[in-house]
Amino acid sequence: MLVFKTKKELTEHVSALPKTNRLALVPTMGALHKGHVSLVEQAIAENETVVVSIFVNPTQFNNKEDLEKYPQTLQADLDLLSATSENIIIFAPSAEEVYDKNVKAKTYDFEGLDQVMEGAFREDHFNGVGTIVEALLLLVKPDRAYFGEKDFQQLQIIRKLVEQQQIPVEIIGCPIVREPSGLAMSSRNERLSPELRQKASFIYSTLIAAKEKFGTKSASYVVDWVKKEFDQHEDLELEYIEITDVNTLRPITIKNENLKYRAFIAVYAGGVRLIDNIAL
Repeated sequence: MLVFKTKKELTEHVSALPKTNRLALVPTMGALHKGHVSLVEQAIAENETVVVSIFVNPTQFNNKEDLEKYPQTLQADLDLLSATSENIIIFAPSAEEVYDKNVKAKTYDFEGLDQVMEGAFREDHFNGVGTIVEALLLLVKPDRAYFGEKDFQQLQIIRKLVEQQQIPVEIIGCPIVREPSGLAMSSRNERLSPELRQKASFIYSTLIAAKEKFGTKSASYVVDWVKKEFDQHEDLELEYIEITDVNTLRPITIKNENLKYRAFIAVYAGGVRLIDNIAL
């Protein structure tokens, strides 16, 4: 398994690969778990060469404390990836290497996709995401890039980014991987106590129930029902629940049989912010 710390080393290696090789990129912020591994395994199955980036991107954190608390476990990440495949290429740069000492996000117009849900609660978050993803795509020049559907809003914004910047890459969304309890796998789960981790499975069970109700009830009814459910749960604090059109990410008022919808949720469990979503 090759590990590169500089852009020069990575590009020299990638540019020397056979042109017939399909090249995949799996961008991560480290603290890897089975959800990340599922992305890497799909990338390996569908491409000859896979680059996994491990970089905690400072420009997408609007909360400095959140950045400081984010786990950095490079050796454990490398061990996990090595157990998955020895043929993976790792890119693990410093912030200075990525940003050339100018650690600042670009400003994008994502046509409103970034103004709702996560964007409404995390100012400039998606400008930071767009900046690092664009930089990695232009550096690696992959044929495909893989992202998890747990961050579905991010996935849609990256698709918009690629369209706007005319970057020739196929963006692949991969299914959410869950713990046995149903809790969506996340690096943040490690910050939960065992008791809270189990209680947080309430998030997914509520989404499952919301999906069932959405078959016969209005979106506003389902949203109100979810809010009431969390009002009764003393250990979990609901930040938002939204039901949106999957393409515009705008909350819906009237259901249209020709459109696809998704429910999005953000919840605090003991000060740890968790997000999840489900197709309706």
